[in-house]
Amino acid sequence: MNFGIVGCGFIAKKHVAAIEAINGAKLVAVCDKFEEAMKPYIKEYGVKGYKELTDMLRDEEIDVVCICTPSGLHAPIAEQVADAKKHIVLEKPIAMTIEETDRIIEATEKNNIKLAIVHPNRFRPVVQELRSILDSGALGKISHANCIVNWNRNQEYYDQAPWRGTKQYDGGVLMNQAIHNLDLLLWFMGKPEKVYSMEATRLRDIEAEDVSMGVIQFESGALASVQASTTVYPRNYEESITIFGEKGTVKIGGQNALYFEHLDIEGYSENYINNLKDKVRAEPWGIPGHQQIIRDLIDSIHNNTSPSVTGVDGKNALELVIAFYKSAENNQPINMKEGILQ
Repeated sequence: MNFGIVGCGFIAKKHVAAIEAINGAKLVAVCDKFEEAMKPYIKEYGVKGYKELTDMLRDEEIDVVCICTPSGLHAPIAEQVADAKKHIVLEKPIAMTIEETDRIIEATEKNNIKLAIVHPNRFRPVVQELRSILDSGALGKISHANCIVNWNRNQEYYDQAPWRGTKQYDGGVLMNQAIHNLDLLLWFMGKPEKVYSMEATRLRDIEAEDVSMGVIQFESGALASVQASTTVYPRNYEESITIFGEKGTVKIGGQNALYFEHLDIEGYSENYINNLKDKVRAEPWGIPGHQQIIRDLIDSIHNNTSPSVTGVDGKNALELVIAFYKSAENNQPINMKEGILQ
């Protein structure tokens, strides 16, 4: 399976590393408006470089295109790639609006190509273990959950490129950092029904928010609180999800939500819980998430199945972010069933 990459910024490095680690996958081309950005990949991997996407898409050797551009450019590029009959690995968020997202999904369905959205945290060992616990019903009825992303992204981070922190091309902490955790929250808790949120831009000189607080009510009746920021001094402080059930409480946490910080479940012996914690602690990152996403896409192409993280999954996470934004903007709860997120 031969890959091309559009956008040779920071995140492209993770895609290249993932492709190189997978047997049967090969990087054959890169594309960027700036030749300097492509040069390291052309030199190190001997791949072709294209300044124009239309030229790269004429390359019949390419089977899959990884889209690693600023988020605000995802939709037109994904549509173009889909129309060229190339499968797609698309960085998060899937797009910046629901209208753009629907266009992407429609283009991939029309052209019968696979679309995988990069929400790699689903593949972390501790996340997989928590999903198994939930699927087993061991926690019983879920009462509520907490989702926290208290990180640091200093002004230098945002000053790297003029699009960072803008509402049109990037978004703030919810769209850019915490969207991964919102994806996990949806994966764990089901469909959201109502959202109420407040946000602020406190410390960073950006257009979008650098801190957000919100509450979700799910269709099940369970509640969740969400706290996200990029203002923490001096480095990432906490990324965690805690789920409270009638028969157990589980918290995955640390700076990057890699470990069981609390695990107390009815019927689970102390020895079993310690073994589960040790299992995760022995290899907390597991196989890198980008590698898992790309390998999964290849499998879905060969087997004609849906990728593990589909365009609909990407849309669901985006809808939640937009609901938070609209709630904060209007200072009122948002009913997600009313179709007002367009």
